[in-house]
Amino acid sequence: MAFECPQSTKVSQNLVEFAANTDIGIIKPNQLSPKPNTEGTAIPNLVPNTKREPGKGENIKGASKFNSKKGIKVSANNLNQSSVPGDVVFASHRSITDLPPALISEILNCLDPKDLGIVSCVSTILRSLASEHHAWKEFYCERWGLPTAPVALDSVVTDDKSWKDIFVEREFRTKTFMGRYSMDVLYGHTEAVRTVFLLASAKLIFTSGYDSVVRMWDMEDGLSIASSRPLGCTIRAVAADRKLLVTGGTDGFIHCWRAVEGLPHLFELRGSPNQNTEVRLWGHEGPITSLALDLTRIYSGSWDTTVRVWDRHTMKCTVVLRHSDWVWGLVPHDTTVASTSGSDVYVWDTNSGTLLTIVPNAHAGNTYALARSRTGDFLFTGGEDGAIHMYEIINDSYETKAWHVAAWVPHSGPVHSLAFEFPWLVSASSDGKLALIDVRKLLRTSRRALGKRTAKVKHLGEATIEPPQRMLHGFKSNLYSVDIGADRIVCGGEEGVVRIWNFTEALEIERRARALRGIRLENRMRRRKLQTELSSKGGRSDQCSVAAKKNSVSCVWPSKRGMSGKLKA
Repeated sequence: MAFECPQSTKVSQNLVEFAANTDIGIIKPNQLSPKPNTEGTAIPNLVPNTKREPGKGENIKGASKFNSKKGIKVSANNLNQSSVPGDVVFASHRSITDLPPALISEILNCLDPKDLGIVSCVSTILRSLASEHHAWKEFYCERWGLPTAPVALDSVVTDDKSWKDIFVEREFRTKTFMGRYSMDVLYGHTEAVRTVFLLASAKLIFTSGYDSVVRMWDMEDGLSIASSRPLGCTIRAVAADRKLLVTGGTDGFIHCWRAVEGLPHLFELRGSPNQNTEVRLWGHEGPITSLALDLTRIYSGSWDTTVRVWDRHTMKCTVVLRHSDWVWGLVPHDTTVASTSGSDVYVWDTNSGTLLTIVPNAHAGNTYALARSRTGDFLFTGGEDGAIHMYEIINDSYETKAWHVAAWVPHSGPVHSLAFEFPWLVSASSDGKLALIDVRKLLRTSRRALGKRTAKVKHLGEATIEPPQRMLHGFKSNLYSVDIGADRIVCGGEEGVVRIWNFTEALEIERRARALRGIRLENRMRRRKLQTELSSKGGRSDQCSVAAKKNSVSCVWPSKRGMSGKLKA
């Protein structure tokens, strides 16, 4: 049974007619008024013509007046509620700030630091949203870990500084390694220095070598603080944090010193009445070549082809990882540890002791040096062939892969040591040179989105060789160990001294240069504002410039060369 509804037909026809105008929106059906408002003459009421001509469709009165081809435009400012039918309203323009805060946070979370900084400059609302976004803390911790100064972990602002300010300041400090430096030489060892370690959080440097003595230095003034008794063997590895100092050498023992509470330099190397501060661990059957620490474990690698994982609380060995050749280096991260054995690179799961992936024949000859980014995604190797390789470790639900990213050949001799602090990779070689490599340009600008794992770096071809950004050279051969941190590079070698390259002077110079650039920009903007104000007053500046040209006096000044010729005559 059919029913006729002429009123709804009339409303739908009005909607069809107004849909062509982009400045006018359509409200919901439950808000439609069947009674059109006939007041006002700005826009004629669109009422369908019920009289149909034979052979033609239904005509709509006034439709031609809204034809955009005729050049007739209707502005929303010229329209009022009385001039528009009751079933039609204007469309409102929305911006990103009208979205829910949770959705805005997810959008900002997909940006990298550069894009997030650009967004903060768009408007005051976006500035507050982007500057206080939690992504700045994630950016900082991914690159450098938590700041050494006490920072409230659950707070965005500390000491009147937001995480954005802390990140920008630290990013600015990374530019200093391309500037001017001063060098300090520390004397104290009687033989070659095999290992150096920089504990930037405590401003301490630990060194040791063939003389079997562990020395502790002040990072700021370069003075010797303390030294241990001779340990009876060559010390080839040192690692430390603010609670524990460990060293290992050719006797296979790991010497441990616990921090003494209240002691300014943390460790009592000469020994103390309390015997609990010094411990020796034995488990390796060959010389120890590498050591590392994390919050709960001690990692040691040896020429007995094993890597051992020790519990820091019980001082007991919990896991043994066996290799096919001598272990030269190791770097842990979270529940994994990367190690070098012979010419191969291994990545292990320390919880289960299983091998996750292997990079066979990473170098021609032995792979001596190993470094890793703080996030564990990037792995750097240095070998006997003088080359340095960069790999990206990709973990998915099925397997772990190591993708080759780039290669450098800055040295003519074997690379004995690597150190990494974002974005700088430093290498020490037997040719007596240090190479500084900036890996920033290899990183992609896009972040992970929607949970999809994407590569973080731009993978170059196997034959692509990148040049280093800077070389430090002019010293004797055989540099054995290097470390980087706190705007300093520390190195030790065969000559038996410890060298410190201090780049804090470059930091001060760059700060002064940035302040001068800011002053120039401020003066330029002030002059531009004054010129705009003068021009808005009816060309008074042009009149002043014409008067200045009329009153100018032309003078011809003799050149310096002409004056000297007259004096000679």
